[in-house]
Amino acid sequence: MADEIRTDVTNHNLISSLRVEGTPVFDRRGEKIGSIHSIMIDKTSGQAAYALMSFGGFLGFGNRIYPIPWAMLTYDRDLHGYYVGITREDIEAAPYMELDKADRPFEAPEPVYRHWDQYL
Repeated sequence: MADEIRTDVTNHNLISSLRVEGTPVFDRRGEKIGSIHSIMIDKTSGQAAYALMSFGGFLGFGNRIYPIPWAMLTYDRDLHGYYVGITREDIEAAPYMELDKADRPFEAPEPVYRHWDQYL
């Protein structure tokens, strides 16, 4: 059929935000340090600005959400996840965000986002 949509294509550059959510994140040692909770998009430019990475907690309770600049993440096809050139300890030392009852991040003050400027 001419109108058939291919769903087996894996070599492309676009991805749905729903597929990014839950994708693992690996540190510079190749160790899994968390997963993508959601993506923060700049309202004006439409560009992804930050990935909110979650890690910690048990059975979804106590997870912390860390905003990581999108520019710091690189998708690694071999890992099937995102690579970030920092360590778990770097992230644990960074400011984090809380989630509301609907699993949405609370608005964070600017310093939470500015923490990573030195890495860019």
